[in-house]
Amino acid sequence: MTDTSGDRLKSGDFTEAEEPFRLFAAWMKDAEASEPNDPNAMALATVDQDGLPDVRMVLLKEATEAGFVFYTNTESAKGVELTQNPKAALVLHWKSLRRQVRARGPVTRVSDEEADAYFASRPRDSRIGAWASQQSRPLESRFAFEKAIAAYAAKFAIGTVPRPPHWTGYRIVPVQIEFWHDRPFRLHDRVRFTRTAEGWRRTRLYP
Repeated sequence: MTDTSGDRLKSGDFTEAEEPFRLFAAWMKDAEASEPNDPNAMALATVDQDGLPDVRMVLLKEATEAGFVFYTNTESAKGVELTQNPKAALVLHWKSLRRQVRARGPVTRVSDEEADAYFASRPRDSRIGAWASQQSRPLESRFAFEKAIAAYAAKFAIGTVPRPPHWTGYRIVPVQIEFWHDRPFRLHDRVRFTRTAEGWRRTRLYP
């Protein structure tokens, strides 16, 4: 049987794609060529212990069949919320392409090996900042933050900067992924993939 999904993606008929991650990779490649800044920026939604939702922008660092990965301070607001309720939703919106991708599902932490490898790839100043920032907690002044940065820069002046124990990655394992493309007069194209025991089920949606 001939796999024609690649041809359909090239022709632009994304609503006929067989599975979501190949389609996502194609759209991300387009976004990397089209978006002026941070094509991997995504809105991440979590819920606190009272059921009140929170949303903020983070950077998507990996997208594979295993899920969507981002990194953060585990003691931040999102880290605490994900500990209390390990479920999340995300959306990437590319204005230059008039496209959007949404996904949601349970969240797991990446392995220590994955977190170590990504942390080591970051610029040195970013690694220092991960130690100095008590993310989401009250900050007395900018000077206090800069003082903490200087202290950790001195502490790790020689050698590598290790990953803080409170800093790691999270992987959203999607149960649903939806693709949206703008059309004139708000007659948009939408397709939703839902994970089942047999694989992904594709459903075309009204705009």
